[in-house]
Amino acid sequence: MTYLYFTLGLAGLFLGGEFLVRGASAIARKFYLSPLLIGLTIVGFGTSAPEMLVSVEAAIDDKPGIAIGNVVGSNIANILLILGISALIAPLIIPGRKLWRDLGFMFLATAAIWLMLADGFVSRGEGFLLLAGLIAFLATAFIAGSGHAPHADVPPVGPIWKSWAMTGAGLVLLVIGAGFLVDSATTIARDFGISEAVIGLTIVTMGTSLPELATSVIAAWRRHTEISVGNVVGSNIFNLFGILGVTAVIAPIPSDPRFAAIDMWWVAGSSVGLAAVAFLLGGLPRIAGLALLGAYGGYLVFVG
Repeated sequence: MTYLYFTLGLAGLFLGGEFLVRGASAIARKFYLSPLLIGLTIVGFGTSAPEMLVSVEAAIDDKPGIAIGNVVGSNIANILLILGISALIAPLIIPGRKLWRDLGFMFLATAAIWLMLADGFVSRGEGFLLLAGLIAFLATAFIAGSGHAPHADVPPVGPIWKSWAMTGAGLVLLVIGAGFLVDSATTIARDFGISEAVIGLTIVTMGTSLPELATSVIAAWRRHTEISVGNVVGSNIFNLFGILGVTAVIAPIPSDPRFAAIDMWWVAGSSVGLAAVAFLLGGLPRIAGLALLGAYGGYLVFVG
């Protein structure tokens, strides 16, 4: 029965994320937002909703290993796994100069979380600081990306009520899926003697990253590279500033020392690698995607 709940949780997260992204993207097009802004905010934040629900519920249920591991592992998977697969499907050509502001916020969020985890505790006050960082990012992103008319090849948006209905349905499915996933993942961890930190970094991360994976892969296939890359960068920023910020405000989070000592090195390294390739090569060619997937395989072996 535990595995059935786990499967239902994954299905709820995937379908909910898809509905949420489709509805929110249509709403964004209605208000003339740029593709990169859609990827960074509407899509990136929407696909991070599973991580938000899982981490908040885990923190409330006194499972801090899953709450933090889910976010940290998701950021690593977003860059190494999701962008790796997307770049193999179609080279993600987007110059680093178009991402410098957003990559800067991602580096700032990574450094802030690293410092907070170093003392073994993310306090409520630190949670408010993280949320302030999220507000600053949103303000600058919307100033830079609003007022863009959609391209001619973008299909017209249907009745706006349908977009809102799809968004609402997605949120409901995400809530249900998150509950199933946290409960079943914890049971599996105990059955196999695996720590909650490792479960959060791997199994739960894979499940909650499905919406990001589906969105970036589809965007790459359709050559919407700004949405594909923006989805990952925006999701990573929201994971660190938004999810851990909200979670810490609700319930201050004690941290396993391994996160600051081990896993945050992978978060920082993957972020720097993405920025270096974007600036030096003007995007992610297929060979870079293969290298990212190889690095993610090494990470899974390392944490296993």
